[in-house]
Amino acid sequence: MCATCGCGDDTATITVAGHGHDHDHHSPTETISLEQKVLAKNDLITEHNRQWLAERTILALNVTSSPGAGKTTLLERTIRELGGDRPVAVIEGDQETLLDAERIRAAGARAVQVNTGAGCHLDADMVHRALHALEPEPDSVLFIENVGNLVCPALFDLGEHTKVVVISVTEGQDKPLKYPHMFAAAGLVIINKIDLVPYVTFDLETFLGYVRSVNPEVEVLPVSATGGEGIQAWYDWIHAKIGVLANPVFVPKTR
Repeated sequence: MCATCGCGDDTATITVAGHGHDHDHHSPTETISLEQKVLAKNDLITEHNRQWLAERTILALNVTSSPGAGKTTLLERTIRELGGDRPVAVIEGDQETLLDAERIRAAGARAVQVNTGAGCHLDADMVHRALHALEPEPDSVLFIENVGNLVCPALFDLGEHTKVVVISVTEGQDKPLKYPHMFAAAGLVIINKIDLVPYVTFDLETFLGYVRSVNPEVEVLPVSATGGEGIQAWYDWIHAKIGVLANPVFVPKTR
């Protein structure tokens, strides 16, 4: 049970894509009514995850969005076009099915699927178990594709270097105002399906103003994961983060 939002249960399963069976890494959890205690427990495991990733110089990006924003399509393209530069691995979060993990594997990356049951987000313990099932290579890029949801993932640090929020223009321009915590936690906002702007009601400048009102410093990249517009800026951003990670004075951040 997710004690912070009242959803979910403790039956998350982790499956290595192409492996053929679930990994029974989950252990019973105690439902705690106080949100602070839940987040404090999550933070302890988060620091373990962050240290584990830092020791291996792995760039971990927590990718969040509403359902259907196109984050899996974005990752598929990224794997195909960026995977030759360094190893890429993916932790996939969904309530049910292995569909996205199989898509990622077909694109050329190793993946594990975390099925959260009724849960609406990944937490640090799920990611901890997934890391040990996946064992991403040192000096690699790890994408953590969170459950499609712009609410609860904002609360849970997983040990990632930063959060990447993906929004599509078909969702409307008011999402930063409706879900301010998610956008405030983001280190990067990607506006996907930018090629559809002529066909929907979405004003880029208005959207940028809304984003800046909750997160003045965040970088925003308009892209089309299918058409390729703006995609190089996304790759350049990743390479810049890799460069920072390789710096010996780098201190992992949550944003």
